[in-house]
Amino acid sequence: MTIEISIAGRKIGEDHPPYVVAEMSANHNGDIKNAFSIIDQAKSVGADAVKIQTYTADTITLNSTAEDFCIHGGLWDGKTLYELYEWAHTPWDWHRELFVYAKKQDITIFSSPFDNTAVDLLEDLNAPAYKIASFEAIDLPLIKYVASTRKPMIISTGMANAEEIGEAIDAAKIGGCKELAILHCVSGYPAPASDYNLRIIPNMIERFGLVTGLSDHTLDNTTALVSVGLGASIIEKHFTLDRKGGGPDDSFSLEPAEMHALCSGVRVAWEAKGSVDYGYKSSEAGNVKYRRSLYFVKDMEKGELITPDSIRSVRPGFGLAPKYFDELIGRRVSQTIKKNTAVSFDFLEKTEK
Repeated sequence: MTIEISIAGRKIGEDHPPYVVAEMSANHNGDIKNAFSIIDQAKSVGADAVKIQTYTADTITLNSTAEDFCIHGGLWDGKTLYELYEWAHTPWDWHRELFVYAKKQDITIFSSPFDNTAVDLLEDLNAPAYKIASFEAIDLPLIKYVASTRKPMIISTGMANAEEIGEAIDAAKIGGCKELAILHCVSGYPAPASDYNLRIIPNMIERFGLVTGLSDHTLDNTTALVSVGLGASIIEKHFTLDRKGGGPDDSFSLEPAEMHALCSGVRVAWEAKGSVDYGYKSSEAGNVKYRRSLYFVKDMEKGELITPDSIRSVRPGFGLAPKYFDELIGRRVSQTIKKNTAVSFDFLEKTEK
């Protein structure tokens, strides 16, 4: 049975080209004009959707300088969680404008909600789907609340073990979600390709029986392209106008030219994956005649025996296949034959059965 979901009328699954999500995240850098430009560029380079994130600092963490809330190391070293999310969030009063603008540009937009109030806001905007971020994959009440919308849901699985992934899936189904996908993810920013262990993708497809994709935090497109060959049906990548823009996520995001290469590359990879087919392909049809076959390499008189120096395996392929070479040795020809003639059973004397 084919496993697929649909977002805004676009079917997603292994029988369809990969669904590419351009993750805006914080890459608007506090300017709605940048957000509009990211939507424009995402449409221009061929992404299927733009994804934003719906939270405020107060809905995602606590305003505390206690050690538990302080970041040490990495891109955001020295900040508190509250400071990071205050800096990175997409203002809620932008949401309607962004949804209206994306519709005008004819590109799907949806979001990752981080609490119930975010879901309510997005429902008011008629969001076509929801994404659960990796860090929220263990928030089963949130997953159930999102599922209650009956909209398609995508769950990222970064940091989650098999049991936790199963619990998240169960919560989504119990909550009422009928169209569910999961993304293999490594929650490093950036993440090295060696951490991705992409062989897990076919295992996830078999184990969980869901549309499966990749949330890719590596710095190039190689990992994403390989994942398509292993069954990934959704590719999510952070997208920015300028990797040197100085925002929270710019440094590990793709720029427009790279996103364009991703969008075209994953579709070529999907086409190349194809199906199990041992027959020769349409592009080979004209070359079949240039394969090797057996030709007479000397003039033959009627009744003469074929010897090893009478025939050779050469190109082109209009004669008998080379596999018949040994079978032909010792047979007699039934007519006079000129050298450089393709060998055919029609030229042989009949043998007694």
